[in-house]
Amino acid sequence: MDWHTRYTQQATWTRNLRAYLFEKAELGHAHRVLEVGCGTGAILHELVTPASLFGLDINPTVLAECRMHAPMTVLVQGNALSLPYQDQSFDIVYCHFLLLWVHDPLQALLEMKRLTKPGGHVIAFAEPDYSQRIDKPDELIPLGNWQTESLKQQGANPGFGAQLAESFFEAAIKLHETGTIQGMDKEPSPDEWEMEWAVIESDLSGIVPDAEIQKMKKLDQQAWSQGERVLHVPTYFAWGQV
Repeated sequence: MDWHTRYTQQATWTRNLRAYLFEKAELGHAHRVLEVGCGTGAILHELVTPASLFGLDINPTVLAECRMHAPMTVLVQGNALSLPYQDQSFDIVYCHFLLLWVHDPLQALLEMKRLTKPGGHVIAFAEPDYSQRIDKPDELIPLGNWQTESLKQQGANPGFGAQLAESFFEAAIKLHETGTIQGMDKEPSPDEWEMEWAVIESDLSGIVPDAEIQKMKKLDQQAWSQGERVLHVPTYFAWGQV
C-alpha cells in the first residue's frame, strides 16, 4: 500500500474545508502551527503560510516519508495523548482523520488545547461515523458492515465522528463551527476507485473470504457504472477556540 497516495487522496476530500477553516483561524497571521498525526505530510506540504510548521506522528516510518514531502517542517515522533511541547506554544493545532484511532480522544483534545495559546484555534478536520453509513444497492450493505468491523479490530472507533462536537465541549474548547463535510460521496475516478479497493482488500484480508471480497468488488464496480451506487459515510469537522 502506498500510504502517501492514500493520505493525499483523503486530503483532497477536505481541501475546500481546510481552506475555509484556516482562513477563519487566520492561518496567514499564525506564528506556529502543529499537525497532530501528520502521517506522510499530505497536508503539511500543501500549507502556504509564513508560520513555522510542526508535525507529530507515532509512526517513525511515515515520519521519515514526511521529511521528504514537507522538508521545512519540524517533525517529532510522539503520542497524541502526551504531546511533547510546552503549554500555549502554538497558534493553531489541528488533526485530520486522527481521533477515531486514539483510544482516548478526549485526552488528545485536552493535550491539543493545552498547547494552544489563548485565543488560538483547535481544528479536527475529519472524523467519520460509520454507524450511519449508507450503501446502495442493498447487496452492498455487508461491505459496509465488514469495513466497520475491520476498523474496530484495528483499534479504531468507527462511530467517533458523531461524538466530535460533544468531545470539544467536554474539553472546554469554545466551539465555533461543526458539521458534516459535503461532497465526499461523489463518484470516484477510476484511480480513486482502485485506491479505495486496495485499502478495502487490505483491511478485509483474513477477516472475509477472498471470494466474497471479490464478489463485492464486482458488484461495487457494476453499481457505479450503472449509476446505482450510493455510498455515504457522514464525516464531521469541528473548529474551536481556546
